[in-house]
Amino acid sequence: YPRLQALETQLREFNLTEIEAMLRSYTKVLFVRDPLHRLISTFMQGMGSSPSFSSFVQDVLESAQHNASLAWKPLVSLCHPCFIHYDFIVVFGFFRQELGHLLQRAGLPVDSLLLDFTDSYVRWTYSWLAEQMFNELSLQQKQQLSQYYHQDLAALPFSSSFLSD
Repeated sequence: YPRLQALETQLREFNLTEIEAMLRSYTKVLFVRDPLHRLISTFMQGMGSSPSFSSFVQDVLESAQHNASLAWKPLVSLCHPCFIHYDFIVVFGFFRQELGHLLQRAGLPVDSLLLDFTDSYVRWTYSWLAEQMFNELSLQQKQQLSQYYHQDLAALPFSSSFLSD
């Protein structure tokens, strides 16, 4: 885009007409991850000081009221998929399949670029881990998490999420 001169320029610094022109001129790809998987990953990386996943989730739910961390803030509030028409939404755990399609659409060689993806193992591991950790939560925590992420669950392809139940 002609006016985009500095890498640090953020979209909100442009007026609405410029934003619309920019967004039409780019292929927009959104990478998403099941909200429960994001929480598990954040917990496993030690980003919370809680001793258990259940207490970590309680901390997340309490902080959601004030100033939620980007690590677990709902994606809809960060990426605005209802306002920005993304050309592709790539779901974590399906990278090989979805990126293959994306690379093919871009006219790039698919097989040589995707050899190292082990999505099926990652997807299976997170499914198992999500079930174990979800079962640690109280019914109230499960309901609160489902409510907290209800917009993500409605707007993005997370139909198999434990939070959808």
